[in-house]
Order: sequence, then structure tokens, then C-alpha cells
Amino acid sequence: MNRTYNDKMFIETFEHEYTWLNGFLRNVRRYGNRPALIDPSTDSEWNYRELDAECNMLAHALKDDKVGKNDVVMSVLNNCPEFCFTYIAPRKVGAIVTLANYKLSAGEIAKLIEHNEPKVVLYCAEIWDNIVEAEKLSSFKPLRWILCDNLDGVDLPLGHIHYRDYVKNHSEEAPAKDFPHHIYDEVVRMCTSGTSALPKNVPINDINEVLSAHDAIMHYPLNCLDVCMNMTPLFHRGGSHSGGTCPTFYVGACLVLLRAFSPRVTLNYVEKYKITFLTGSPSSLEMLARTQERDPQDLSSLKGLVTMGAPLEKAACERFLKILTPNIFNGYGTTETFWNSFLRPYDLPEYAGAVGGSCTDDEVRVVKVYEDRKAEPDDMVPTDNETVGEVILHCPGKSTYSYYKNDEEQKAKFYKGWMYTNDLGFWDERLYVTINGRKDDMIISAGENVYPTQVEEAINEFDKVADCMVTAVPDEARGQAIAAYVIPKDDTLTVKDLFDFCLETPMLSSYKRPRWYKIVDSLPLTATGKKMHYALKQQAEKDLKDGLLKRK
Repeated sequence: MNRTYNDKMFIETFEHEYTWLNGFLRNVRRYGNRPALIDPSTDSEWNYRELDAECNMLAHALKDDKVGKNDVVMSVLNNCPEFCFTYIAPRKVGAIVTLANYKLSAGEIAKLIEHNEPKVVLYCAEIWDNIVEAEKLSSFKPLRWILCDNLDGVDLPLGHIHYRDYVKNHSEEAPAKDFPHHIYDEVVRMCTSGTSALPKNVPINDINEVLSAHDAIMHYPLNCLDVCMNMTPLFHRGGSHSGGTCPTFYVGACLVLLRAFSPRVTLNYVEKYKITFLTGSPSSLEMLARTQERDPQDLSSLKGLVTMGAPLEKAACERFLKILTPNIFNGYGTTETFWNSFLRPYDLPEYAGAVGGSCTDDEVRVVKVYEDRKAEPDDMVPTDNETVGEVILHCPGKSTYSYYKNDEEQKAKFYKGWMYTNDLGFWDERLYVTINGRKDDMIISAGENVYPTQVEEAINEFDKVADCMVTAVPDEARGQAIAAYVIPKDDTLTVKDLFDFCLETPMLSSYKRPRWYKIVDSLPLTATGKKMHYALKQQAEKDLKDGLLKRK
């Protein structure tokens, strides 16, 4: 291609050096003695130089296990220091880190392992039982299993090792680089809910990481003097990329770890560590506000509260602005694309309830809905704040528009550089979008996405069940709770039997287990025998009010 200048050096430099890891290493040089990571639960702290040294030790240990270019390291970790080490270290040897949800069941973890074939799995102590079971269930056997919290008195099985034993005696110096970096290399793989027991695996390349960091840095804005804490799990895109490992370590700020959400503990940490940006769901903000009203803490350090995962209601927003901070940000997006629209402090509380306008480098549109095909990206509904269409997202800087080894889902979701979300909404003349439903039947419970078909598949494995349908009912604490309607194969089937089966099956993680059950003679079906989830949802809400749904 003809240029007006010699572009060889630019291309070589940009494509091979404009990486997230190089951004982190710049901060090691610039801010070596500044705090990078704080773990209040163990009263531990790492500055940038020490954090890099920890990551180098892990990188050398991985290299000794022959982990290299494009190999997979799986992290099944809570918000612990080892999560942060594992987020960084595999990049130093060219490997990919798969961030798995540690709340998954043993069967789901086994399927992830079979799909991703990690050489090394790092896991936290609280899921010890699930990991042991997953190892038995998985047909693929990782080389190494690393326990990242000590369990006193536990005899580790063959192939398992405590984290400190794994990295000890390894060099704190950077490992020799024996491969070329490229900005299109996959460096992180995230997991999002799928219609089956196998989550969809989302590849994130190096330039996605850099530009996702830039997005948060630009929109807050975030700088090297900030202190961030995320109240959500870091394995989520909204956990690691919003006030988590990705932007915080890229800009040279400090990350405070919150292992489990508690409103009192969170507010204490804000005061103690002078936290400037706090990220969480609207429900966690509500709990913070209640606690702050009863026993106020000094929140003067807060420059902003960042929330996502659900719309922010106007009355709640006004309350949070008064009690917590005058600066609230509300982001909307997906695991595949990070956030793509944003409500800034100047939008609130006026636009509370909407998901806002497009982020600076992104474009969000509302297009028409057809039964037999996708709308073209330019086939948009009117900006009348009334006509409903499907929300689609354009953000090549933050998405690879792909799933790992899942061509069918990839074709269904991505089209002509846009992601088709299945979210339904409308927009106004400012192009501010409001979400009001979904094309599919996905349930969002306590911030986790759950597909009814996966839960149905698991329940139908019970030999006393002929068929079932799963839907959502309103739940004050979770937003939505899961309800199962079951046709018995055996007349002795009870709600307790269903509860016990869902508790014991290795194919349902805790957040996917129904909280409500009803044994029925029939299910709502179309003339062609398809399950009518929308009809069941209406029935379930009425049944809940009438006391017809049972627990155990």
C-alpha cells in the first residue's frame, strides 16, 4: 500500500510493543515504590516493583512446566492476590489466562477444562471440593493444580501444590522473552453464560486489553494517584476491566481487594484506604446507602461510584447522590464488548433508568426486529423514545467478535462488525438508549446470567422427572430468582426431591439452582411443541403472589 512516508517502523513498533504488559512495566519503572495492590484480609501490600517480582516468580514456574506461547492457564479464583498475579504473569511467557467463575459447579468446571485444555489450573480454597470433583469428571487432565490458599491438614492429591511452594526459589527477574508479542495475540479468555452447561468462551486480545483500559481511564477519568476497589468478582469483564486489574495496573493506580462484599467492611475500607473509585451493582449501592445512613463513614475521598449490570432507578439514584457521592457513573455492555454506553455524572439523575449514550470510541444502535433474520446495522428504529428494537454494539477496540471453538454462537451473535445483544430497548433524539426486555429468555439473578435451557437440561436428568420449564420471578435481594415447573415421571416426586437433586447434581452451580418449584401436569407449549417461556413467566409471577410456588 502506498504511503506518504515509510511506515515500517511505526507498524513494527505499534503491533509488537503497544501491549498491556508493556504499559504495566512502564509503571514498574515509573512508580516502583508506589502501592499497587492491597489485600486487607491478610494485611498485605505490594508496590509496583514487588508486584512485578511476584509475577516474575510465577512466570518462571509456569515456564518450568513448559507453559509457553498460546498455552492456557486457568484461574478459578476469588478476589485474592493470586488472581492479580495470574492476570499478569502468563503474558510474560506468551500464555493465555482463562478467567473462570469460581462459583461454577464441578461439572461446569470440568466442561470448561475439557474445552480450554489448560496446562495449569489455579484455584481458591473455598472451592476445594468442586475442584477435586471436577478433576475426576474431566476427560482432559491438566499438568498442574495449584491451591492458592492454605488448607490446614489437607493432603494434596498427586499433581496439586500450594501456590507458595510452586513459586518459591524462582527468580524475581523477568523471564527471557523467547517469542514475539503482537497486539492481536489472545491474552485473556473470559467465560459468559451459555445455553448449555458449557459457558461461552470469549477471547480478548492484547489491543482489546489496552483500549479497554483506556476506556475506563478516559471516562472516569482515572490516574496514577487513584485507589480503586471493585465490589464484584474480578473474573467478570466488569470486575477486571472496570476499576479492576486491567485499567488500574495499566494507569499505575492502586487496587484494594474485596474478597466478599459486606457494606460495613466496604465503607470502612473506603475511609481507611482513601478509595477514590468504587465499582458495584445498584443493589450493592443500596446496601451501602442504608449502612451509611445508620453509621456514617468518611467518604470524602470518593471521586466516583461506578455501577453496571442493571438500570439505576431515578429515586435510588437521587438517594445515592445525596448519601454516598455526587458523582455516579452507570455503564452498560457485555462480557464480549466491555461497556459500550455510559451515563456520566452530568446525566444523572435526569437519565436514571436509561443506559445512556455511546462510549467515546463505540456506537450503540437500536435496530428493527425480524422473526426470520437479523436487521442490517443501518435498519434502525425511530428515535422517538417509544419504538422498541434490538440493541446492537460496535466496538472493535474492545472485542474480538468471536467465541473460542463455538462457531454456531459466534454466527448468531456477531454480524458485520456489530454484536447483536438480544436486549430490547428504545432510544431518544440524543441517541440515549433504555433497555426494556430481551429477545431470549435469559435470567439475571444476583448479577449472574442464567439460561433456562441449561437448568432444564440438568433437572431433566433426574429419573423422576418427565419434563420441566424454568423461568424467573421477582426477588428483592437478587433482582430475579429461578422457578422450576416440573412434570413428574414418578408420582412420588416431591419438591424436596427436586431441591435435593439440584443441590447434589454436579451440573448446577449454586446461583443456577431454582429457589422455587411447582409440580404440574402440563407446560405451556406452542402448536409445534416449543416451550413458551414468556407465558410461563407471567404465570410464575402470579403463582408467587398467590403462594403456589414452594421451596422444600
